[in-house]
Parts: sequence; structure tokens; C-alpha cells
Amino acid sequence: MSDKEALYDELAGVVDLFGVLTRAELERALDELAFKQGQDTDREALADAVEEAVSNYYLVTYERDGVERVVPGPVAFPSLPENAEDLPHILDVDERTADEEAVTEAALSRLRADADDALEAGDDNRIRQLLDVTYDVELWTARDVDVGDIRSRFETELDE
Repeated sequence: MSDKEALYDELAGVVDLFGVLTRAELERALDELAFKQGQDTDREALADAVEEAVSNYYLVTYERDGVERVVPGPVAFPSLPENAEDLPHILDVDERTADEEAVTEAALSRLRADADDALEAGDDNRIRQLLDVTYDVELWTARDVDVGDIRSRFETELDE
């Protein structure tokens, strides 16, 4: 596992402590965590890491009541970074349950868009990555979803 993958799993772990966080709450949690670890917060680096975690399906975002929310994604193995166990007391955010239908629809919509982009670009590395995501997303969601059509498109492209 790379350092980036470990970081993404830790981001998912922070979110998993609460079930769901808004983007602003996640940023606040990461700021508090850096403080507890005796580090300065590099907000730009943290925002970039969150975006990369979303791009790589370690985190999934969805809208609810006009607010972007974040949940652990299908490829994440959430783990807690040092001192994270205190975050629920520091942030005073209640544990929440994700809107499974909204989360699933957001993930599937992104996967389809990412698939179109990767296939159009002929990006075999991204296609292979997303091919793995197709298996993960089917197991991750509580709903019965089938992304075999996307998987078939990827397999056809990689076989050519």
C-alpha cells in the first residue's frame, strides 16, 4: 500500500467515525487532528488529498439539502490516524447515517462519467483502476446494483 493510499484510508476513517460529514466538517476535523498531532495545517494540501481520495473512490460525495456530504467510498479500508478517536468529542457532531440511495446514485453517476472520460481518452491505467472500482462498488452499496455494462466496455477496450 502506498503512502497516498494509506492517507486516503485515514481520510475515510475520519469520516467513518461519524458516518457522514459535510465537506466543511471534514476540513475542521482534519484541522483539529493536525493540531492534536502537533502539526501545522496545510489546508491546500488537505483539500487536494480529499479531492484525490474522491477521485480514487476512497470517499464519495453526494448532495443533501443543498450541502455536499462525504462518506467512505467503495475502495476504502477506513483506518484511524493517530489521535482521531477524540474527534467526535472535539467536533460535537452526532453520528449520522448516509442516505444510501443518494450515495449510491452519486457514486454510479460519477463512475459512469469517469468511465466515459477514461474510454474517450484511451487511458488504460485509469480504465484498469475503474475496472477494479466496478467490482468494489457492487459489493459496497447496500442496494443491488449491476455495473456489468461499464465493466464490459472496459474489458473490450483493454482487449483491443
